[in-house]
Amino acid sequence: MADNPSSQGGQRRRMWQCSLVRFLFIGAGAIGTYVGGSLAVAGHDVVFTEQPAAAEAIAASGLQLTRGERTTHVRDFAIFGSPADALASGEFDVAVCALKSFDTEAAITGLLATGKPVPPVLSLQNGVANEPLLRRLLGADRVVAGTVTTAVGKPGPGQVVEEKLRGIGIALDHPLGESLIDALNDAGLHAIGYPEPDAMKWSKLFTNLQGNATSAILDEPVFALFSDPRSYGIELAVLRECLAVMTALGLRPVDLPGTPVRALALSTRLPRFIAKPILTRALGAGRGDKMPSFHIDLYAGRGLTEVRFLNGAVAETGERLGVPTPANRVLTDTLEALSRGEQPLDTYRHNPDALLALLA
Repeated sequence: MADNPSSQGGQRRRMWQCSLVRFLFIGAGAIGTYVGGSLAVAGHDVVFTEQPAAAEAIAASGLQLTRGERTTHVRDFAIFGSPADALASGEFDVAVCALKSFDTEAAITGLLATGKPVPPVLSLQNGVANEPLLRRLLGADRVVAGTVTTAVGKPGPGQVVEEKLRGIGIALDHPLGESLIDALNDAGLHAIGYPEPDAMKWSKLFTNLQGNATSAILDEPVFALFSDPRSYGIELAVLRECLAVMTALGLRPVDLPGTPVRALALSTRLPRFIAKPILTRALGAGRGDKMPSFHIDLYAGRGLTEVRFLNGAVAETGERLGVPTPANRVLTDTLEALSRGEQPLDTYRHNPDALLALLA
């Protein structure tokens, strides 16, 4: 059981208020261990599947979950080093996919290859391509769209920190939606339901675009991007292109948990002298010196990037609908070339003019 747990009476009261759900988490990364660990502390049945070495290490040491000023040592969960062993441990109400988008197909294919029943899948991933892929692999009625706006850090193996609680969005077009919201709120994760999954996912994509690819390409923190008129212009073009594609799709931005997406979208249409301070404060300063995920992946030398699932999704959808998306296309192609080692990392480092030349 977890260290520093709530009282036994508190656990019993939660069980009466919310039906317990059995979760299978595909992967034990930052989001997976944050959500899964929180659910385990709340009394839900949680199982992880992870690579064998990582699974063995987490099984031995447990999870260290920090939320606010409280750190809980979580041990009330199971973790397996293979999908087959995880699925053989019993029936699940839902599987949760919180992997990088480029790992989705292999992970789900691995589950299906076991020949055991695969439960419906809740995708808490960034981008708008995972749910269509999951529906193709599992069936249209087997996928629940979700999104996480809470900022989560992973300082070490098995350690996860809630940096800023915002919440989790869950699509209401699936029968599991309401019960998942209840379970997540039982764990204090501030879950909110959304009747339009595509609007929810594209609104999250809009927030993910800001400062992400440009930060990696220019090797600059987000606040610096919004302070420089040159890189600020690139950022504004990226966001405006995303909104144009959403309009062509018939989608309007929706506010996400703790995230005023509609106000941010409106600010991109305001005169620059009004919009820049708003975007700089809301998008840039909120991250401080913390580098975004694309930058971390590029400089970790992974050779893989999610940019084609974010900026690339805007570019590809725009091309399909006849909406110009040159900024998102340039950022996608450039970051992929840098990630594959086709260009040296210092090609555009601290040089917005070189990136602007590509757009010209």
